[in-house]
Amino acid sequence: MLTLIKNIKELVGVESTPQLRKQGKEMAQLETIKDAYLLIEDDKIKAFGTMEAESGEWKAESGADLVIDATGRMVFPSFCDSHTHIVYANSREHEFVDKIRGLSYEEIAKRGGGILNSAKATAAASEEELYDMAWQRLEEVMRLGTGAIEIKSGYGLSTESELKLLRVIRRLKETSPLTIKSNFLGAHGIPMEYRGHQEDYVDLVINEMIPRVADEGLADFVDVFCDQGFFTVEDTARILEAGIKHGMRPKIHANEMAVSGGVQVGVKYGAISVDHLEQMGDAEIECLKGTETMPTILPGCAFFLNLPLSPARKMIEAGLPVAMASDFNPGTSPSGNMQLILSMACIRYRLTPEEALNATTLNTAYAMGVSDEVGSIAVGKKANFYITKPVPSYEYMPYSYGENKVETVFLNGKKYV
Repeated sequence: MLTLIKNIKELVGVESTPQLRKQGKEMAQLETIKDAYLLIEDDKIKAFGTMEAESGEWKAESGADLVIDATGRMVFPSFCDSHTHIVYANSREHEFVDKIRGLSYEEIAKRGGGILNSAKATAAASEEELYDMAWQRLEEVMRLGTGAIEIKSGYGLSTESELKLLRVIRRLKETSPLTIKSNFLGAHGIPMEYRGHQEDYVDLVINEMIPRVADEGLADFVDVFCDQGFFTVEDTARILEAGIKHGMRPKIHANEMAVSGGVQVGVKYGAISVDHLEQMGDAEIECLKGTETMPTILPGCAFFLNLPLSPARKMIEAGLPVAMASDFNPGTSPSGNMQLILSMACIRYRLTPEEALNATTLNTAYAMGVSDEVGSIAVGKKANFYITKPVPSYEYMPYSYGENKVETVFLNGKKYV
């Protein structure tokens, strides 16, 4: 099937020579084409260029099966959200009220709330119920412009519940048009019965959970919450080593509560990303230089929990890449709106619109291992993009943070919204 989008006011995020990620000063580079066309063949991008080009392939309009006139509208590559926990059974608005009254995230967790609260509800829910709830969340983020997403387990904290969550993610992979990656996060929290001897729970993750996850081929990544009050650097190293032996690439939750050593252990074991990073020092920035690890900031979590802001500007000026994802989950960031994350990147972290767009598309695609397929407009990549409502400029995308600016969504070359 041939699809032509013509008269595009501005085609944003194009790459004539595709990159896997952008870092340092490169993040300010955003190539666009005004008065453009975009040609799609089946599920891939076939060609793009200006409407005035003499050799423009858009002139084959008579052969296109679908022609869309995008006059006054802009086209962007779909957002890529590399950090979510969207398979869960209950909301936690009562904890939201506890936070308003002054309780910290750690205090709520210590009394059995937080992750443990979600784990209890998840254990009681059926696989079908979890699938239906997660499907609704995927539909919501798709309408807001997300085309690729990583989904973590972690609300199981027992072998059977973790497997249940990962099987739901596998089913979502098979049925959703979004590009989905799965992440085994059995080390998300420490169950109450293991408090005081958490090394036994680490043994369970390593000796029972990881082999069974691998036997069923349920996870692309292995992850650990390496932070104050959760898993130590030593726990994390053991779990990552086990995951690597079973073919899972590491990722890390690090430095949300304190400078935990999580960044360093992530880099040591070749993590594709280290995420959160609200607490970052010069040593952590230096450690990331020259590595293949993507520092990934979660603005929604810092906003919702009133945490310190990760030093995004300092990291970029040090030559690092930066990605930004939603952290969509019921306890610390109950939103998967990547348009809002784009706005926060500019408003709170002082990224330019160009840097913010790269942070929420190409670099987040890299953080989930799919930047060779999605994250930019390039020939041969998946045709994952959205057409905006009439907007004045691409700077308007982060500027206008209170409206859904997406009018039409294409995933794998098909129109879904």
